[in-house]
Amino acid sequence: MAVVTAKANNSATTASAATASATTACAANDTELPVVRAYELPTLAAGAKWLVRDIWGQQSVGILGGAPKCAKSWFGLDMAISVASRTLCLGHFAVDDPGPTLVYLAEDALPQVRERIAGICAHRRLDLCALDLHVITAPAVRLDLDADKQRLEATLARLRPKLLLLDPLVRLHRLDENSAADVSVLLGFLREMQRRYETAIALVHHMSKRNHPQLGQALRGSSDIHAWSDDNAYLTRQSDKLRLTLEHRSAPATEPLGLRLVADPDGGAAHLELADASRSAGAVRSLRDDILDALAAEKAPLSRAELRAKLRINNCKLGEALLELEKSQRIVRSDTGLTLASFSTNPPIEASDSKR
Repeated sequence: MAVVTAKANNSATTASAATASATTACAANDTELPVVRAYELPTLAAGAKWLVRDIWGQQSVGILGGAPKCAKSWFGLDMAISVASRTLCLGHFAVDDPGPTLVYLAEDALPQVRERIAGICAHRRLDLCALDLHVITAPAVRLDLDADKQRLEATLARLRPKLLLLDPLVRLHRLDENSAADVSVLLGFLREMQRRYETAIALVHHMSKRNHPQLGQALRGSSDIHAWSDDNAYLTRQSDKLRLTLEHRSAPATEPLGLRLVADPDGGAAHLELADASRSAGAVRSLRDDILDALAAEKAPLSRAELRAKLRINNCKLGEALLELEKSQRIVRSDTGLTLASFSTNPPIEASDSKR
């Protein structure tokens, strides 16, 4: 019986190998779709689930939705600058997968775009000239036109950004947004770009003013827009208060956040911040978060002793947290002390490296 079983198993193994070989051969000849076994699918790198922790997933596509004048563009730029500089989004949320970013703001004049970016950089004490953020300057980009789709793809292939911000959807086409057939073609192209170039995509879109039980249902146009998204961020306004509500396909969302747009007394360094930073959206803060916040608040490097005194933390625990942050390349240790590992102190990631 054992011999019979062994022969049967060998036959099954041979048959499986033959089937796999046949499938590979067919796929190689483009006669059928490429197929792999489930265990052969690529896995996310350890700790690389998020692009911006608790805000946007690594290589996710989604919508930044809101009514007009609800700071959607400010939030999109805040996230893009965070990814490009390895600094905290909204002054709180860590970037887990930093790298180059690419933005297109169709409704703002280029000097205004520069002023907004420069203001956020001034607040974070970043060198604007060293920031690895790229701005599309074309007067118009139409993703319903083959020529513009090809130009965008060529730009993604060259820069390999970690995040592509397109603001807003209505300026990117002349299709009928209420037509599922029209919208699905445009969104399908963006999903293809996300997969091919391993980039996250945030698409700014308007919401209607009518109340809906689910914010995603308030997005203008076809319901395919909401269905397409992996992560969504909705900005709503009640009186003079901004509210950020997050939605994820593959992760639980934090509680809604209160935001406010603030600036220096002279109107400079405008940026979004949490209205109640201590609440932190219900997220559990770690010692690493406290270290990053402490370093971000300083103009000069901090010594380990200064950081320990500032945080009032056990020296052993501090050492463990510092090693983790150095290993993940989020802080830099030098002769003068510890600093955030922003691109103002590190060379920009090369295109060939940013795809990792």
